[in-house]
Amino acid sequence: MTLLRNTLLLAAALLVSGCDMLGIESAQALAERREADGKAVGGACRHAGRAIEDCYALNRKADRAAVFAGWREMNDYMRENKIDAVAPQVGTATETAAKAARHEPADTAPPAGEAKSATHGS
Repeated sequence: MTLLRNTLLLAAALLVSGCDMLGIESAQALAERREADGKAVGGACRHAGRAIEDCYALNRKADRAAVFAGWREMNDYMRENKIDAVAPQVGTATETAAKAARHEPADTAPPAGEAKSATHGS
């Protein structure tokens, strides 16, 4: 009876320890990942020269406290090392946020002047 009980306890311990291999994440690991993602988003926004409010608008699902922490860390780093912001290539933050709010693709609509000239044949 003792051998059977010890074998079952050993098997149960092995099964429980293998949960991480099955892709089951603990709540702590998930929280740490969300915080790291938020800090990365905030740091990238600051490096791109975006205001913190624009960063919040563009990344609604990110944790605001983590985004701010990443933005602030990157701001301090850039000031200490005299690094200039890199201009974003996608568009201005307000244009991108407005298109994201309307669920439109970023670069599909032609400029207003081109649409009229194409229809009139000029």
